[in-house]
Amino acid sequence: MESNIEDFADKAISHALDLKCRYCDVRAEIITKEGLVIENGQIEHTVSMFDRGLGIRVLNDGAWGFFSVSNPSSISEIIAATDEAVSSARYYTKKQKIRLVSVPTIKDKIVFPIRKEPDIEELAKIGFDCDKIIREKKRIIKSSVSIGYSKTKKYFASSEGSKITQEYADVVSELSATAHESGLTQSVDSTEGGRGGIEKLSDEKDIFDTAKFVSEMSSNLIDAKPASEEKTTVVMNPDFVALLTHEILGHPSEADRVLGKEMAWAGGAWWAGNIGKQIGSQNLDVFDDPTISGSFGWYGYDDEGVKSSKTSLIENGVLVNHMQNRETAEIFNAKPSANMRATSYKFMPLIRMACTCIGKGDWDPQEMIRDVKSGYLVSNMKVPSIDMKRYNWSISCQFAQKIENGELTDLLRDVIVMGTAPEFFKSIDACGKDFTVRPITNCGKGDPMQSMIMGNGGPTIRAVATVKSVKS
Repeated sequence: MESNIEDFADKAISHALDLKCRYCDVRAEIITKEGLVIENGQIEHTVSMFDRGLGIRVLNDGAWGFFSVSNPSSISEIIAATDEAVSSARYYTKKQKIRLVSVPTIKDKIVFPIRKEPDIEELAKIGFDCDKIIREKKRIIKSSVSIGYSKTKKYFASSEGSKITQEYADVVSELSATAHESGLTQSVDSTEGGRGGIEKLSDEKDIFDTAKFVSEMSSNLIDAKPASEEKTTVVMNPDFVALLTHEILGHPSEADRVLGKEMAWAGGAWWAGNIGKQIGSQNLDVFDDPTISGSFGWYGYDDEGVKSSKTSLIENGVLVNHMQNRETAEIFNAKPSANMRATSYKFMPLIRMACTCIGKGDWDPQEMIRDVKSGYLVSNMKVPSIDMKRYNWSISCQFAQKIENGELTDLLRDVIVMGTAPEFFKSIDACGKDFTVRPITNCGKGDPMQSMIMGNGGPTIRAVATVKSVKS
């Protein structure tokens, strides 16, 4: 990282202390992004971005203040930006002064591994090859491939003496196929990638297999049947479970939501005040883990300089913890869970999921299906709709299959799955061995809105929910 931006960060901290701030931390970041979108064999648009700046956060007279500055070039700019952060804290109503739990002072540097350096020309070639594969099916009327990478260098410094540098790259591709015939249109999409280099699309996951899958499945769905509405047994594959975990387990586990601080724009949590209580079946274990290598939620330290570690949220169906920052940990008498993150230096960090997952069980997924007399296999995430407290939920899937006497039969389209959180959690009677982490690339939270990438996952699970098709 350029040495002067680190010097600027250190200067902001010293100036905040001169102004008698109780605490200050600064995130200095350099971000590079390149990518392109290919539609039907043509480049639709390209992305090329370089960003550099500092986010200055101060705790002054019991309230937070924040100010960011892009591409700073002088110490005077840093002093002025720090003054603005301090000034902004004075405008917040202080019903109760903010207190922070103590954390160790850290000095560290982490460079996350890259086996195949991301290169936009090579990624473009992969993208065009994927696009070609998608369009091989005659029913396909539109193909779309978004592919690219970002590189981030982040320096965190605090008035408590921490100085942490992290450097990493993310590679991501989003593939979509749309089929049409006889007045019916069906689309299937998939996202692949992770923290690392091009190996995230080649060695660890064959992106060309994904292109073939979205093409074949969207074409096959033209011949699929709609599902009749019924409350029944559902077996959910890991990709669908990833979004379900994100929406009805991950978000309500964020302590700021539990405290009602997110209600104005992002909702709360129905299980507020229920730590220590049974909220699901004994088969349900949930955790958040920023140490899962290769996922989009992999990092060494969060944006408060807290070292990452696995946090258990639900154990044997009992709610045991929330995701905590230094402020909420003081309120809950807990440890901060290294979940404080911002989209970039331009934003205040918020409590965000890293890699929230349902824990694996001991069932073979095929045995799970064979054990079902009548029900559905629900596959791959699509669109969620969740109420403000994450109590009532519905999530559409990309496709489903009927299960009859332990066998998969009809392919079904336009399927949505619905339930209430406590009833659904208590109905989980089996979790598979096939634990999988999937990428989530567009999670939004905060005001102003911050979009963030992360991991979510779990195994195949079996429970009871209402299934129906949203189209006839």
